[in-house]
Amino acid sequence: MSITDDQATWFEQTFEQLVANVELAIRGKSEIIRIALTCLLSEGHLLLEDNPGTGKTQLAKAIANTVQGSHSRIQFTPDLLPSDVIGVTVYDQHKQTFEFHKGPIFATVVLADEINRASPKTQSALLEVMEEGRVTVDGVNHAVGRPFMVIATQNPIEQAGTYRLPEAQLDRFLMKSSIGYPDHDVAVELMAQAANRDRSAQVNPVIAAHAVAQMSNFANEVHVEPAILAYISQLAQESRQHARVKLGLSMRGCLAYVRAAKTWAIAKGRAFVIPDDIKDLAVPVMSHRLILNAEAQFSGVTAEQVIDDLLAAVAAPADRRN
Repeated sequence: MSITDDQATWFEQTFEQLVANVELAIRGKSEIIRIALTCLLSEGHLLLEDNPGTGKTQLAKAIANTVQGSHSRIQFTPDLLPSDVIGVTVYDQHKQTFEFHKGPIFATVVLADEINRASPKTQSALLEVMEEGRVTVDGVNHAVGRPFMVIATQNPIEQAGTYRLPEAQLDRFLMKSSIGYPDHDVAVELMAQAANRDRSAQVNPVIAAHAVAQMSNFANEVHVEPAILAYISQLAQESRQHARVKLGLSMRGCLAYVRAAKTWAIAKGRAFVIPDDIKDLAVPVMSHRLILNAEAQFSGVTAEQVIDDLLAAVAAPADRRN
């Protein structure tokens, strides 16, 4: 199946409506909203590394309300258990049967707040559900349904008592970004509305949850030229050979890159991916997947600087627009 121009136009218009609706709660942050919605429609997950009080919970709740879905928030702490996340099987004495009690992971948008404060054992409880959209308890599979997205947060400045996310878990996040503080005008506007403690509560649905699945199916059918695929592969190979990098872009990362680029392209009304889509998404898709070596970290080199090197070193294919 190929995407028609009318379907691409409908997708673009709907995507813009989603962005505008979420922005009612997250003022002046359309770019991060676009990244978050791209994750949702690509059936991926988002990692937010940000300071406290920047609106991460509001973002998750506003997205859930926009797509007429459910929302849950899990505060990750050192004593949090895997069963506190995915649920537990309990014995019902009256029915004399075992019943599964679902955990907070069973929601459309799950906010995993301060994920790096939980133990590695609890962090690992997210691996299966993020990859396969289901949890396994006592040998029984339980699907979380579609759409489903985890928005995980970690504090970049308060590292005491935290557990570093392992590379395998970082790789399962489609993109990484940050909301950041609002600009002066938006900050003044928000303070004038200080009595409104939950702006996301005023966000009404734009589409139903099943329509999100349809949009995801449309995005899957966006055309990608072999030259674009080769471009992503070359960026990955270059990242693995870079003098500052210990661990480069994985194959899972390449596949995630393609999925995100398809959604990014059709969100702009195109049924095909162009090189600029790859460049636009380079930092969100690659920054958390590139593990720098000790010398680079000691020298203050950032993943963003390495990505700039990669984009400069690998020539983009010619842009064949229809």
